[in-house]
Amino acid sequence: MSDLSKLIADTSATLNRIASEHSPAVFASSLAAEDMVLTDLILKSKLNIGIFSLETGRLHPETLAMLDRVKEHYDGYEIALYKPEAEAIDAYVAQNGLNAFYDSVEMRRECCRIRKVEPLGRALAGNKAWVTGQRRAQSATRTSLMVEEDDPAHFMTKFNPLADWSEEDIWNYIRDNGVPYNALHDQGYPSIGCAPCTRAIEPGEDVRAGRWWWENPESKECGLHMVDGKLIRIKSVAA
Repeated sequence: MSDLSKLIADTSATLNRIASEHSPAVFASSLAAEDMVLTDLILKSKLNIGIFSLETGRLHPETLAMLDRVKEHYDGYEIALYKPEAEAIDAYVAQNGLNAFYDSVEMRRECCRIRKVEPLGRALAGNKAWVTGQRRAQSATRTSLMVEEDDPAHFMTKFNPLADWSEEDIWNYIRDNGVPYNALHDQGYPSIGCAPCTRAIEPGEDVRAGRWWWENPESKECGLHMVDGKLIRIKSVAA
């Protein structure tokens, strides 16, 4: 068995275990390459894991286009969308300006809280577990990532089934299986978030260097995986 074949088998086993032992469970997809691998594994196996995405209001057109591509490729499957509260966005913009997230880490995290963290809470409500496409190799903030973790912020179990996968593994899977992917990946965007906060990277840069590029690497998390400003790595569970 090749290394990739073993990764696929192990990841499939994890997803099957989530569906059978941690139901109801949901997968938070950013519609980027990693998340399309998980989408493919979940939908091809018809696993009982719901898929949702956070429509922040500032996504690239190429990212939004993935919603229709998923629907077309996977027999009409529609990814659920969760949007921020309009009143909270209006208040933030009125008080701080549309692009205040460039001014400080605090302002950027408040924007992320409104557009991503609060909607995530609504998306996760009522579930026993959630799934992410995070990988250890993505950045300095994720080197201690485990496949299964306790999530004290949402009082549930969190799974990162691709924790052991490399960038090469992701793209080999996509090519081998004809998985649709975001067109921005072909334009130098290995990691894709909101349009104002994401740029293409230069050769040799960290795959997440284009996310909040004006900040130090240690601060480059949006808050989805944090408690009180710290990454959620409080208690890992053996997978």
